[in-house]
Amino acid sequence: MYWQTSRYQIDLTRPKVMGIVNVTPDSFSDGGQHGSTLAAIRHCEQLIRDGADILDIGGESTRPGAPQVSLDEELDRVIPVLREAVRLGVPVSLDSYKPQVMQAALDLGADIINDIWALRWHEGDVGAPSLHATEVVAAHPRCGVCLMHMHRDPQTMQVAPMQGDVLPQVRDFLEQVAEDLQALGVEKSRIMLDPGIGFGKTVAQNFALLARQAELLQTGYPLLAGWSRKSSLAGMVPRTAPPGTALPASARLAPSLAAALLAAERGASVLRVHDVKETVQAMRVLEAIR
Repeated sequence: MYWQTSRYQIDLTRPKVMGIVNVTPDSFSDGGQHGSTLAAIRHCEQLIRDGADILDIGGESTRPGAPQVSLDEELDRVIPVLREAVRLGVPVSLDSYKPQVMQAALDLGADIINDIWALRWHEGDVGAPSLHATEVVAAHPRCGVCLMHMHRDPQTMQVAPMQGDVLPQVRDFLEQVAEDLQALGVEKSRIMLDPGIGFGKTVAQNFALLARQAELLQTGYPLLAGWSRKSSLAGMVPRTAPPGTALPASARLAPSLAAALLAAERGASVLRVHDVKETVQAMRVLEAIR
C-alpha cells in the first residue's frame, strides 16, 4: 500500500513517523518552543536528522478548550515555515482545517492536508467568503489528505465526550467522509484516516480504539495514530503513586512509545509524534521481529 501525495508516493510497507512541528504559543505539550519561524525551521531540520519520514506543520492549537486563531494569524505563523520546509527533502503536511490556509500551503508545494475537521469546516462559518475544504482538496490533482474523527469541536469536545461504543461511530463517520471525497474525484490512494485519539472521547474509549484498531482497518484505508503525549496516557504512573497522580505532558515519553508501538503492531501506517528519535528506535524493534 502507498499514500499518494503532491510530490511523493509514500510506501507504507513499514510504519512512517510523522514529526510534529507546532508553530504555536499554546499547544498542550510544546507550545511556544518552536513559535518563531527560525525555531520552527531548525526543529524541522532536527526532526529529519532524528529520522522523521514526514513533517506535520501547524499554526493553531487544537487542545481541549483552545481558542480559534484568525486566518491571518495562522497564515503568518505557518507560511514562512512551509516555504522552507518543502525544500528539506521529505513530505510536508499542513495541520489545519481552514480552506484558505490549505490552498496557500498547496500553492507552496505542501504534500498533505491533515485536517481534524475531516474537511467539514468552511470559511463561511465565521462570516468570511465561503470556501469549502473539500473543494480545495478535490481541485488538487495529487495531494494527500488525512481525515480525522472529532466529536463536537476543540472548545467543547471534552465537556461532553462521546457515549457508547465508539468503534462503529468512528468507523462509519470516517468511511462516509472518505467515500464522499472519492465521489468528488479524489482517488482512494490519496486518503488516510485518523480515529482522533483524545478528540471528544473518554480515556476508556481512546484505549478501545487502540485495542480494536483492526476494526478500523476493515475500511480498507491506511490509518494514522496520534497517541503522542495525549492526556489519556497521564495515568500511566506506578501503582504505588498517590491517588490523583498524573504525568505532565513532558513526562509521557514511555507510555507514548508503548502506544505507538502497539498501534504500529496493530497495523497503523503513520505515527504522528513529538519524540521522533525515540519513536524511530522503538520502530526498529518492530522491524527486527518482523
